[in-house]
Amino acid sequence: MNLLSRETSPYLLQHAHNPVHWRPWGPEALAEARAQSKPILLSSGYAACHWCHVMAHESFEDAATAAEMNAHYICIKLDREERPDIDALYMNALHLLGEQGGWPLTMFLTPAGEPFWGGTYFPPEPRWGRPSFRQVLGGIAQAWAEGSDKVAQNIRALKQALDRMAAAHPGPLPGPTAQAAVARQLLKNQDPIEGGFQGAPKFPNPPIYRYLWQVGGHHGAAELMLRRMALGGIHDHLGGGFARYAVDEHWLVPHFEKMLYDNAQILELLALAQARRPDPLWEEAAQGIVTWLSRDMMAEGGAFAAAEDADSEGVEGKFYVWTLAEVEAVLGEESAFFALHYDVTAGGNWEGHTILNRSNGHILPLPEETRLAACRAKLLAARAARVRPARDDKILADWNGLMIAALARASAVFGRPEWLELAEAAFRFLAATLQGPDHRLHHAWRHARPSAPGLLEDYAALARAALALYQHRADPALLAQAIAWMRVLEEDFAAPRDAHGGGFYTSPASATDVLVRGFTAGCNATPAGNGLAAEVAALLYHATADTHWRAVAEGTIGAFSGLEGGLAAMPTLLAAADLLERCATIVIAGPPAEPAAAALRLAALSLPDPAVLVLAAPTPESLPPGHPAHGKPMLEGEPAAYVCRAGRCGLPVTDANALHTPA
Repeated sequence: MNLLSRETSPYLLQHAHNPVHWRPWGPEALAEARAQSKPILLSSGYAACHWCHVMAHESFEDAATAAEMNAHYICIKLDREERPDIDALYMNALHLLGEQGGWPLTMFLTPAGEPFWGGTYFPPEPRWGRPSFRQVLGGIAQAWAEGSDKVAQNIRALKQALDRMAAAHPGPLPGPTAQAAVARQLLKNQDPIEGGFQGAPKFPNPPIYRYLWQVGGHHGAAELMLRRMALGGIHDHLGGGFARYAVDEHWLVPHFEKMLYDNAQILELLALAQARRPDPLWEEAAQGIVTWLSRDMMAEGGAFAAAEDADSEGVEGKFYVWTLAEVEAVLGEESAFFALHYDVTAGGNWEGHTILNRSNGHILPLPEETRLAACRAKLLAARAARVRPARDDKILADWNGLMIAALARASAVFGRPEWLELAEAAFRFLAATLQGPDHRLHHAWRHARPSAPGLLEDYAALARAALALYQHRADPALLAQAIAWMRVLEEDFAAPRDAHGGGFYTSPASATDVLVRGFTAGCNATPAGNGLAAEVAALLYHATADTHWRAVAEGTIGAFSGLEGGLAAMPTLLAAADLLERCATIVIAGPPAEPAAAALRLAALSLPDPAVLVLAAPTPESLPPGHPAHGKPMLEGEPAAYVCRAGRCGLPVTDANALHTPA
């Protein structure tokens, strides 16, 4: 029977009524495979995945296909967002087979969980040069039954390669020369017209652009991408927020699902761009993200939901696109004006419909922009009557941590204190609900139930979020919470001594069903856990002057920096190395509640350099003795800011407008 109805994951529940005898990933399913000596068919995806829905309708809802799956395999359905450790392991195996990754991920495993063949989406009939899914099922079943040498060879080769991928590559800390070389390598592949990387599809790749922004001041690459995205169809011009990626090279046609992690990182980049050079476009896009977040993505306890689907009524993008007639019916006399600026035509720009965009336009004078805003509000109200895409409302600790930190930065830069309150409410829920008395975390939570154990990313992202809030509120409990999570990270995830540092993806307690514990600093759409952990350790060192945290940061960075050819895939780790050496600590001497101190703190938090840490020192002795600002007083009874770097502090500053970091 299909056992998925017992789960809380929206993705697994989407498949709870398939005729396939699905099992959730876990020891019970693996034991069943061993008992029956059957291979495992692992299907991994996520609730907002368009092609996952397509394969479900074509194959998993088909009785004949399901019967073949049930006869020859133990069928396991995996929510990749709930168990990203398992998904990453088998995605790596697929890459080792020379296949391009993506979802749905379709992998065939031994009863011990060893991969031996796989792919992504398979059609119900042969097309596009791909075999049908039933052909694949039959061929793999026959090869398994006959004990094919090819299967045995793949099992051995993939296991050895996965073990090698999880090995350390120790090396020296990347210095300015290595950092500059990586930046040049990344910039070489930029699209000079549309921004982002050349070609299609177009992904935002926020960890890379966050790194380029910080290291070497390569602001132009990020600003170009943000501008083209904000004007393009990947941006929801009515409801706010950004889709996961564009399928074309002009940011026009999105893959319509919206993910919390993308929007968190884009919001942080928009805040940095606004801090450097204010622009109405940055403000509008940032406001849109937070409006979408607070309107559509609030989940249990004030935390944030994971994603919104690409499809509604079984059609990708149907909720978002328009025809000229629909626009005219809503806007009347204003429709021609709106259509001119949002690319609305009778023929449309995508499959006979229009994806709203301003790719060929620019920001207009205020009166015209006010007219457009009124038009957008009317269209948004009309769109609200449509059937909405489904929402994946599970709460993921790491993605929430990314959004909390982004809201904290954006709150200061855009002057929106209510955004900070939104971040704090989410943080309180996570700390109270997803954390046990021993500070150990759950990764996923829905309907008052945890569904996955905490991962390296969860501890690192939430510790980073705690430090972001600490810089605003100067509450010692937030610093203590960040340290507590980092202590658990050290205890449960630290790699063996011969790895020199760094952490595994999973803890031993949660890795009993994992073939190989992941050990990587490579970023994907989200920052790598080891990169975030190194960043937090570096910040803790600069905040506390405790050399233990410097050693943790150095050890984590050094565990991977020997992989010279792969450094460009580790932008968050490289940014942490830069932060460790170059961080400017801005210390606000004086009572934090004093208006002058608050103004200095807000100015410091609004700087465009990510390598800045803002600390409060209510008294000269507030900071530890080893900190360069220890003992620094107010200036003639007035709060003052000290900018410290490399163990030295500059002269006190009392004028918030004059506050800046040293070059």
